Amino acid sequence: MDLTVSLHDLQRAENFLAQGDLETALPMLLSMRDAAEEYIEASCQTTDDTQYFSFADAFERLCYRRVERDPRSLVQVEFPFDHLYSDLAFAYIRQQEYTMARDALMRAVRWNPMNCNYRLDLAELFRALGNKQEWAALSVSVLERAADPVSAGRAYANLGQFFLDEDNTDAAVACVRLASALAAGDQRTTRLVDRLAEEDPAWEELAEDRATGALADQGVPTSPNAEVAICLLMCASDAAKAGDRDEATRLIVRARDLIGEQAAKALIQLIHESDAELAAERAAASETTADAGDVAPADDSASAAPSEEAPHA
Repeated sequence: MDLTVSLHDLQRAENFLAQGDLETALPMLLSMRDAAEEYIEASCQTTDDTQYFSFADAFERLCYRRVERDPRSLVQVEFPFDHLYSDLAFAYIRQQEYTMARDALMRAVRWNPMNCNYRLDLAELFRALGNKQEWAALSVSVLERAADPVSAGRAYANLGQFFLDEDNTDAAVACVRLASALAAGDQRTTRLVDRLAEEDPAWEELAEDRATGALADQGVPTSPNAEVAICLLMCASDAAKAGDRDEATRLIVRARDLIGEQAAKALIQLIHESDAELAAERAAASETTADAGDVAPADDSASAAPSEEAPHA
């Protein structure tokens, strides 16, 4: 089955949405959604072996594979279904249809589970609908996937508010410190700092190990996920090998901003060493295979038998 909507159609609807013309944008988006779901039903069915996604780039695909550890075959679709559902959610939010917006954003997350902006917006919708536990759970899920410090900082700011609501000031202090380090100028961080200063003026005196320990006791990561930084640096290495130095630099900067310069340098060194070891192993395997090919078989039966000892590159 062919998909009857195009990226150009989506961009037209987004232009109307950006202009605030919901009367034009929403019917277009709904029509595209209906066509997309008919296509998905016919051509993108999830199985035990295969799943379909609309990742933004190779980094998100690699990061999903490493973070989610999904063993299935991942199929990249040509149309950005996640953008369609995100646009639809935005239109519903403008109309204050929060339940419908939540459902649309859940579909956006399904199509691109690595997009942390979707998760943060979805968390806010759950909070608006009175589900604080899901708001907190989605914020934690951002920490496991964040590829930029601002997303991680916003997630910590959410969790700081949540822990203050739960009267867990120690965990909230850890969150505000992490949020301030990652996203100091963000409004969520500022609101958390102001609230904490009002409710506990002496919060800055709390020992770091006590605050961090309280946060860890809640099962919340106390730093962004290093696996994400590794994926950024692996993609940077691939970009450099392909001659795209600008892209390599951009990815390295993202990793450095996420986990810090020293940690990023250590990971880069490990990746270089791993690449060198892999290249050496492949070269050795190629030499061994070539040497084995130079040895004449003793007889016809030996020549016909498959080799069990020749290594594969």
